Amino acid sequence: MPAEKMLLEVQGLRMWFPITKGAIVQRKVGDIKAVDGLNFGVRRGETLGLVGESGCGKSTTGRAILQLYQPTAGHVIFDGQDLTTLKGEALRQMRRRMQMIFQDPYASLNPRMTVGNIVGEPLEVHKICNAKERRERVQELLALVGLNPYFANRYPHEFSGGQRQRIGIARALAVHPDLIVCDEPISALDVSIQAQIINLLEELQSKLGLTYLFIAHDLSVVRHISDRVAVMYLGKIAELTSRDELYDNPLHPYTKALLSAVPIPDPVVEERRRRIILEGDVPSPANPPSGCRFRTRCPVAMEKCAEVEPEWKDVGKEHWVACHRA
Repeated sequence: MPAEKMLLEVQGLRMWFPITKGAIVQRKVGDIKAVDGLNFGVRRGETLGLVGESGCGKSTTGRAILQLYQPTAGHVIFDGQDLTTLKGEALRQMRRRMQMIFQDPYASLNPRMTVGNIVGEPLEVHKICNAKERRERVQELLALVGLNPYFANRYPHEFSGGQRQRIGIARALAVHPDLIVCDEPISALDVSIQAQIINLLEELQSKLGLTYLFIAHDLSVVRHISDRVAVMYLGKIAELTSRDELYDNPLHPYTKALLSAVPIPDPVVEERRRRIILEGDVPSPANPPSGCRFRTRCPVAMEKCAEVEPEWKDVGKEHWVACHRA
């Protein structure tokens, strides 16, 4: 991947949370390995979809990239600058260029603030414009996301879930960011509203030249919006390639199992397909399996999978996979 095209590069990213015991004197007894050595990049202007089961570390990855969590190890290089080395004012200045759309439109908006104050708060925090210009910018942003600009004086409880998510998108756009981490932005919404929000995100991307890291567990949505897709399992990326290559030629057994669960609106094709049912539960991130993380549920696991961790390798056409059988 040409480095000059990359807006974001993640190298060996690790986010471990300590497990402590003791009522008075706390001592560390282990780690929750939520994210454990990720390597990937996001090109300027593209959408990278990050998919996987609940609890695999997708949202933690997004927050660690934005430095909302201080990573345990690794590097997050944003436009040539390593964010893990920045602190204080230098990090605050970089934060203007990275924003997040949160999963729950009900919990992510302050119920005591008006919509105008919520959307205008980033402008105030970064001292971007005066009060009059701020009001004008808020109205412009509300119109941009398909809301009435005169709704600025209303409170979040007066809006539906889809409208609240539009407010969250307007807030993320306020400071003209380059990168937006979309943390399952449609999973809490009705199906009919999901399509509207996806279409809005695509329109904004083409209009404003945005780059998205789109976190989701719905593979059909990811196929619609993403240019490339990364499949995550228990803190590691199992496979990463272009959208069409992933759906036409999945190489990792976990990816094949996920894709076999996506319904196809063609009864003839659906009847011919073989559904892959994974047995057992996802292991604990506090005590992941040796070797390949997926081996305890893999239908084609062999002895080597328990002993040697599979290498993260490019098998051609920028199709990356971590599997001994690939």
